[in-house]
Order: sequence, then structure tokens, then C-alpha cells
Amino acid sequence: MFGAFVGTLMIDPGNALSSITETLMTVMTDEDVAWVIMVCGLMGSIIALLLKSGSSRAFASSMMRFTTSKPRALMGCWFMGIILFVDDYLNSLAVGTSMRQVTDRFKTSREMLAYVIDSTAAPISVLIPISTWAVFFGALMEKNGVAETGQGVFTYIKAIPFMFYPWVAVIMVPLFIWIIPSFGPMKKAEQRAEKTGQCIPPGAEHIDQEIGHLEDGARTNGTLWTFLLPMASLAFFTWWFDFDFLMGIFVTLGGMIVGFIGLKKLSAKQTFDNILSGFKSMLDALAVLVAAFVFNEVNTALGLADYVILTAQPLISAEMLPFIIFTIMGFVSFATGSNWGVFVIILPIVTVLGHNLDANMTLVVGATLSASTFGSHACFYSDATVLTAQASGCTPFQHAFTQLPYAALAGCIAAAGYLVLGHM
Repeated sequence: MFGAFVGTLMIDPGNALSSITETLMTVMTDEDVAWVIMVCGLMGSIIALLLKSGSSRAFASSMMRFTTSKPRALMGCWFMGIILFVDDYLNSLAVGTSMRQVTDRFKTSREMLAYVIDSTAAPISVLIPISTWAVFFGALMEKNGVAETGQGVFTYIKAIPFMFYPWVAVIMVPLFIWIIPSFGPMKKAEQRAEKTGQCIPPGAEHIDQEIGHLEDGARTNGTLWTFLLPMASLAFFTWWFDFDFLMGIFVTLGGMIVGFIGLKKLSAKQTFDNILSGFKSMLDALAVLVAAFVFNEVNTALGLADYVILTAQPLISAEMLPFIIFTIMGFVSFATGSNWGVFVIILPIVTVLGHNLDANMTLVVGATLSASTFGSHACFYSDATVLTAQASGCTPFQHAFTQLPYAALAGCIAAAGYLVLGHM
């Protein structure tokens, strides 16, 4: 919020306070922000019901029978992340809350758990074309003339092989689980967990206590099916309602209320009390997200994305365009925390540049989507970072700080790929 206030000072020094207030009101009444608040809050409600009914515990117990080592536990998270590809929010929240007990058993730091989950959230949703990302960016490409009417998703599919960053981010996870040793801040986090058994990083105890509060007095009659069926329902109904995750949540939550009360997993009072408690457990994460949306709104008013790309325009050639788009827009997305909004503004400029330079537009689209994924994955206050941290049991800063060297490595490999391919 301080950064947003500084931005409003730059725009209108005499009315900075009123400007930031108006910006906050604009954000809070925005349809997309309301969607995010409802999705996150109601996912908290679903998580609370799974915890209180003993369903999450039953799932963790079932997983523990098959996970005999730390690498297998982390690979289980990786596979779950791939399976729940429909939406990155679903991925982050569902896998984190369900796998914490499993990875804790093998002295895995919550930071490592968050890294594995985040690397299969946005990256997987980008690579599989039946997801919210494909629908959004397909429509955006049609609107800006990159694809013909009705061909947006097809154009998106053609660009998937050239989305280097998500490919590298996803493939790196098994390598770091099985072969490559941890490094940087992640190494210290892993050493803390392995030597002391303290999986939860210092300063993040309050997040775990929130979940512990929801688990107090949890029933013991939860089963594996009372966990798996809601997860399957979320994925199926999100797809059924044209990838509208909120509709998937509404249907799933309604089914859980009827099912848990009818099967006597929870009483009616326990069910509705935990729906409210679960929503409240997401308020810290939602506060960070609202602040990030305000910051992005101020950056949009400043014209940051337009300024950066137009400043670089004289230096751009057809061969360098994919590399420059990925590096510059990856930086802007990382700095602003906007992995979708920035590209609504910048895609028209990129389209004109690509056509004027006669560049390979499939490669340019791949670079654009890679930049968006990098911003979602690496930014300290992006929605993906905040929600993954909340679900994994660490703070957004702890998650982003330990993950940043890994994201930067993947980003350098992707940038090198665009540099080489652009000159071929």
C-alpha cells in the first residue's frame, strides 16, 4: 500500500490521499476482484469442512501408506498439481492443505512444499489448454487480431510448445526432488526442517494455528471418498460451467453441505459455523491480494507497461522480439504482481510490433504467456504466491524469497531459448 501511495503522489501530489481512497474503492467494486474474494473465501469454507469432518486427515492417512520417503511425498504433490490443472487457484489451495501433514512427516520445510505446489499451479494451467488461462488468453488474442474469431484457443494451442518458462518450471521440480541439491535460502529452510524437525518457518506459526483451530475436535469418521469427491466435483463443475471456478465452488459447497449433514459427518450447526470460520481464515491472504490489486491499479494509471515497451521499441528487431517481450514483460509482471491485467493493456502493442516486424507470432505469443507465468510464479505478492503460501503454511515473503532463485534459473533458461530460437 505504501508503494501505491507513492505512485499516487507521482500522479497527483495535491490529492494523493483522496486518489488512493478512490483507487481502493475502484478495486473493491471491481467485478474481477469480487470474484477473487468470493473464490478464495469460499475455498476457505470448503477446506474448513474437509478439515472438520476428518476428510483431509483420512486422505493424508491414505497417502502415508504409499509415501515411504520425502521424495515420494513431494512427487505426490507434483502429480496432484498436474491432475488439478483446471485452475491455478484450485491447484494451490487444494494440494497445499491436503499434503501438509504428509510432507511434515518426512521433515520437509513448508517453503519447499510451497515451491513444488506453485510450480504446478500457473505453469500447468498455462500448458494444458482446457483451463481458465487458455480461455482468457484465447479470447484476448481474438479481440486483438492475433487469432481469427473462434480460433483463439487453437492459436493458443499452437503456442504451447513455445511457452518455455512453464515447461522449464514444471520439469525442474522432479530434478530438484531427486537429483539437484537445494541451494540458496531454500537450502537453509530444508536444513532447518531436517535437523530440528521445524517444518513451519519462524513467524508463520499463526497460519498453521488457523488451520489447527479449524481441525480442533475434528471428526474421525471422515473417509478418503469424502475428500476425493469434493475435489473431483470442483474440477468437473469448473469445466462444466465454461471454466468458471466460482460456479464450481458454489455447486461443490452446496453438495458438501447436503452430503455432510445427510451422512452425519457434521451437524448442521457445525457445518455452517465452519463455512464462516473457513471464510475468515482467508482474510489475511485476501488483505494482501487487495493491496496488490491497488498497487497494480496505480501502476496502470502511471502507464508503466506502455512506457517500458515503447521505450524499448527502437531497439527491437524481429529476431529479438520474443526475447525482449519475455524479459521486459516478465519483469513488469514480476514488479506489478499483475499476470493477466498487464497483458490486457500490452497485447495490442505487441501485436502491432509483431506484424510490423514480420515476426513469428506463434513464438511471440509463447513468449508473452511465458512472461505472464513468470510474473505469477515469482512475484512476492501475486495472487498465486499469496494463496500457495497460505495453503502451505508459510508467509508470502518466505515462499517467494526461497523460490526466487529457482524461478530466476528457469527464467534465464527460457530467455536463452527465445534468444536462440528467435535467430533461427
